[in-house]
Amino acid sequence: MIALILLFGCAKDAPQDSASELCQDAPLTTYDNFGQGFMLQHCQSCHASESLERNGAPEAVHFDDEEAVWQHADRILTRSTGDAPDMPPMGGVTSEDRLRLEQWLLCE
Repeated sequence: MIALILLFGCAKDAPQDSASELCQDAPLTTYDNFGQGFMLQHCQSCHASESLERNGAPEAVHFDDEEAVWQHADRILTRSTGDAPDMPPMGGVTSEDRLRLEQWLLCE
């Protein structure tokens, strides 16, 4: 399902019917109540513009604020959710948090 949604472009602009099943019973999830903490805990050690040890993360890919996250939402969904997520590379994210990340980026 996620691959089909990504074909439509930026996740925030995905057609409502594409994500409706996932979003139907999703809790209200925003940058303030979930996204900011998730990015800080799981992503910003490598994906912060001021990070000293980016571990190969591209310089232009940083998640310093909500706007930067939305600019990369399609890539975050591809790499961090679904059946075979590969970010963060050291793992540590529960399946529940991965689902909530997907719901936030697709349902907001």
